Amino acid sequence: MSKVIEGLYYSESHEYVRVEGNYGFIGITDYAQNALGNVVYVDMPEVDDEVTAGEEFGAVESVKAASDLYSPVSGTVVEVNEALDDQPELINQDAFENWIIKVELSDKAELDSLMDAKAYAAFCEK
Repeated sequence: MSKVIEGLYYSESHEYVRVEGNYGFIGITDYAQNALGNVVYVDMPEVDDEVTAGEEFGAVESVKAASDLYSPVSGTVVEVNEALDDQPELINQDAFENWIIKVELSDKAELDSLMDAKAYAAFCEK
């Protein structure tokens, strides 16, 4: 069973958002990293890029497959997790600690359309 953390917001495309104030830390879920296998590369946007809820912002490549990343929220990228450039496998070690991008949220109401931990766990069991 994949790890699901309370207090985060989850999308159907297996990204999560951890909200701190007006910022969201976006990464892939434990379920997603398990499905991908060993992550070998993370394609991330640049700082100051705009991301839009439901739209692609990058990709994660593993030895098995490549998977596009879809932003669960809209906003401006204020930081990328540069550690992933040299150590993309950090996502496999702890997907929730090793977020991919930090965005300044442009519309917190978008969070209402995402799943909570309980709903996401049920979604993954389907």
